[in-house]
Amino acid sequence: MLVTVERDGPVAVVTMNRPEAMNALSRGLRAQLAQVMKELDGEERIRAVVLTGAGTRAFTAGLDLKELGVEGLGAANASEALANPVKAIEQCRKPVIGAINGVAITGGFEVALACDILIGSENARFADTHARVGIMPGWGLSQKLARMIGISRAKELSLSGNFLDAQTACAWGLLNRVVPADELLGAAKQLAADIATADPGMVQAYKALIDEGYALSFGEGMALENARSTAANSQVDKEEVEARRLAVMERGREQKG
Repeated sequence: MLVTVERDGPVAVVTMNRPEAMNALSRGLRAQLAQVMKELDGEERIRAVVLTGAGTRAFTAGLDLKELGVEGLGAANASEALANPVKAIEQCRKPVIGAINGVAITGGFEVALACDILIGSENARFADTHARVGIMPGWGLSQKLARMIGISRAKELSLSGNFLDAQTACAWGLLNRVVPADELLGAAKQLAADIATADPGMVQAYKALIDEGYALSFGEGMALENARSTAANSQVDKEEVEARRLAVMERGREQKG
């Protein structure tokens, strides 16, 4: 299997499984990833997903350049999920945590940016080599990266093609945190399990609100939040909110201890 799935209660771990090719995004791998993410989106018991790459060398090195040499560059601008792994990830309404175990290069960098949260091992490295390869990004990197780490830092990475190490990526806000390689999956799964304890409908609606607002101007985003909040909060039961407030307080005490 080019993409494997491990289900552990409400958490699914999805692994891009071509370690001998640095988990390059072949046509077959992209199709399997799209199918897996669609299936997980429809599984009620799965509440959060961890996405990683097999081995320790690469999260994914991006599109399979050998295939591109034969088939052309259509995949770089594909809009359907079967060919575009960013669309494949985005079709999953549940939170997706990227466990960046090695290099995420060019198209692989774009796949990482499609995840909702990124945790990296000390082996994680990022590079945007579009300018050096001579291909314009078509999966969102040119717009997402600048919004995440700032326009001048994004230009530094994209125009030079230089690698960004894990600690610097964390300092720049690309990675949420860096952990030892042997703790990466455990840390990602623990965060996924924490998310899974919240109401799944609320989590999915909140994720959608953040994502949709992120694509708008600040004023438009505020208006979107007000509209969604007004509609949702009018349906909330006051007694249920109080019960959940008490549960939140108890959880806080447990985490502090």
